[in-house]
Amino acid sequence: MFTGIITHIGTVDRIEKAGDTRMTVSAGFDMEDVAIGASIACSGCCLTVVEKGRDWFAADVSAETLSKTNLSSWKDGTRINLERALKVGDELGGHIVSGHVDGLAEIVSITPEGDSHRLTLRPAPELAAFVAQKGSVALDGISLTVNEVSAEFFGVNIIEHTWKETTLGDRRPGDQLNMEVDMLARYVARLIDVREIRNDRNG
Repeated sequence: MFTGIITHIGTVDRIEKAGDTRMTVSAGFDMEDVAIGASIACSGCCLTVVEKGRDWFAADVSAETLSKTNLSSWKDGTRINLERALKVGDELGGHIVSGHVDGLAEIVSITPEGDSHRLTLRPAPELAAFVAQKGSVALDGISLTVNEVSAEFFGVNIIEHTWKETTLGDRRPGDQLNMEVDMLARYVARLIDVREIRNDRNG
């Protein structure tokens, strides 16, 4: 589990394609106390450390993950948001994030507002119903509050600190961000589906 509070920006050093895709990442932090098999959120996608060095790690990425995330667009030199998994007693500064990306959201526009930036995004159609005003969403692993919602779009406000300390400052309109909907919204939707199925059966 994660919080959506980005602690470091890593850089993709090497991508090897043989069976699963192996990505080697310069982490920007000491990997000594990170165990093989540990989880690290890489721009919102939970990946397992399969190899490591002093300040780098490697992770294998399946075809399924590549098909549902923006990892397929990564290349040598791509900067990515990193967050280590929560430990018992850690501060929960964002919201509960699983690292299981639901799909993609396209940046439609980026508008400066004082020291902040307003992003308008178009989520994949199947994810739109999970986005609520003042609710939470994780974009490229960053915990954000939804400011406004319409039928096809939603908006978030990015403060200067987040803009500078994550990869959002690298992004442009047309870019696709990894999107994870709020866990509570996912379970509420599932509960509604189950009730509707039962009502139909009891007809």
